[in-house]
Amino acid sequence: MDWRNVTRITKIHLLGFQVPQSITFFVFFIFLLMYCVTICGNLLIITLVSYSKSLHSPMYFFLSHLSVLDILLTTNILPNMMSTVLVKQTTMSFSDCLAQFLFCVLVECSECLLLTVMSWDRYLAICKPLHYTLKMNYQVCWILVILCWILGIFLILTYTLNISNLQFCGPNIIDHFFCDFDPIMQLSCSDTTIVRLEVTVLGFIFVVFPFFTIFVSYSYIIATILKISSITGRQKVFSTCSSHLTVVSIYYGTLVCVYLAPNRGQTQTLNKLLSLLYTVVTPMMNPIIYSLRNKELKKAVRKIITDLLIIHFNKD
Repeated sequence: MDWRNVTRITKIHLLGFQVPQSITFFVFFIFLLMYCVTICGNLLIITLVSYSKSLHSPMYFFLSHLSVLDILLTTNILPNMMSTVLVKQTTMSFSDCLAQFLFCVLVECSECLLLTVMSWDRYLAICKPLHYTLKMNYQVCWILVILCWILGIFLILTYTLNISNLQFCGPNIIDHFFCDFDPIMQLSCSDTTIVRLEVTVLGFIFVVFPFFTIFVSYSYIIATILKISSITGRQKVFSTCSSHLTVVSIYYGTLVCVYLAPNRGQTQTLNKLLSLLYTVVTPMMNPIIYSLRNKELKKAVRKIITDLLIIHFNKD
């Protein structure tokens, strides 16, 4: 085919969630509330870790960076999605659509790798406590976080190179609330078989392999916990990693539902709802899970509130 005679896409129309006019403002308010809870909850985690000296440990260092990723992912998706709820359709340039997708890939990849690093941190703390301070010092923590970002950047550069070889000629309508991989590929008039295969291989490397690493780490952790004779001791040790295990289960569970589980026969609305889980719901739930299941975070919140009250009364 002579691509010079093909009309290329310059604008993309995102349909988002097509809700009845009668409940438009209610749905908009729900999404707005979710966005506010996500931002406030994750900012609270970041503030607590920065403010409280008792939280200056590798586990909470990684948790604060997880909160940063959750804020970035939600901010990349939700504001635009709320706009589609109000106006029923959002128009964006094709380059902006690709940028949204690539940024989403960057954050999701970095989050998968960071969750893997967090599981390794818990493995060292529980299974190799004598070597923990030596292997997981401040410098190593920063190197691991930066490495997560570098690998995420490598992934989006690879995606960019693959997608740049395709031609996109329409239609220019995406029945989704953000620019995801499959909806973008449906706009291409080139053969996307090789690109899809490459993306599947990269997905295995950056998603399946990290999940397998987490699974192995927690197998050793659980085996170590079961060797503890005291029930109270078991509960105390398990409480240090239960929040992370819950977050991993929710995050990877939703990714599997969206990308790995068979989707034949699923409606587009169901696909949107499943995508909503890992792009919006999971970032909102992460700080709630950690706050509810972590005594040190609760203690840090009470200390901050007490300090603020003391400052207030001293001023009076």
